[in-house]
Amino acid sequence: MGDSMYSSLRLISIGGSFALSGLFYHLYTKKLEELQKLKEIPRVELNEDLIKTLDSSHQKCLQYVALEGIVKPDGESLASQFVPRCFGVIQRIIIQEYRRALNMITYIWDSKKQNHKEVIHTVPFSLVPVSGYDPGISVHVDSPLSASDLSLEPVYCYIRKAKMAFTDYFVLELNGQKPWWLEEKEEMLKVGSTLTGFGELILDSNRMLRLRPPENGQKYLLIISDYRSYLQHQESTVTVWKVLTGVFGLLGVALLLLRIYRRFSRRRGISIGKRHTIEETWGR
Repeated sequence: MGDSMYSSLRLISIGGSFALSGLFYHLYTKKLEELQKLKEIPRVELNEDLIKTLDSSHQKCLQYVALEGIVKPDGESLASQFVPRCFGVIQRIIIQEYRRALNMITYIWDSKKQNHKEVIHTVPFSLVPVSGYDPGISVHVDSPLSASDLSLEPVYCYIRKAKMAFTDYFVLELNGQKPWWLEEKEEMLKVGSTLTGFGELILDSNRMLRLRPPENGQKYLLIISDYRSYLQHQESTVTVWKVLTGVFGLLGVALLLLRIYRRFSRRRGISIGKRHTIEETWGR
């Protein structure tokens, strides 16, 4: 029974290693394809040459480009509600309540999220050149909230114990739930941050540069990072999946060879034992 259990565990280990290697290989190829497409996206610089290029084009438009700049509000900026002298152009405030619910089967208190509230404020903003050599050049960012996976910088997070109101006692009696923790978070796209945008770039009738969601269905991305750092991060992710693919693949091969070796050694030992038995029998 023990040998059978150990044999099953070894088979599970071998199969699991190859399965994980296959999963990581799938993630590696998918991320590698995304990286290759990312490198194919034309990168443009904010300068007078960019305006001339757009002005000379027929549609005054570049369908999909990568653009890097410094965040600057077009008018008044947003002030943080919790952090002094912290200003931004996009502000997200999240209030998350955690409740404890009594499991009527195990009589153990389980935690769960409830009453999630999220408020987003934004003001018009533009990107100006990182170098600062062309202070008159800027590109207005259209519809920033429609960007895929819009990531903002956390500026405040506070967790406090929730107080039970009078009505909470009735809720506790009805469904066994009571307030536990209250989490407040504030995230912002701060003024002066380096932002890399991927989208459609146009020169409008007022000769203003505008970055907007692509009309061809490609992703509209706004990343709080410079272009080079973002590219290096994607390359690091590809490397991680590649290494994990190799590690678990080699582990599976090693376990498989070890199992074959042990089985071969066992059969060889049995064969030698039988031979000695036969020789002893004939010797008598």
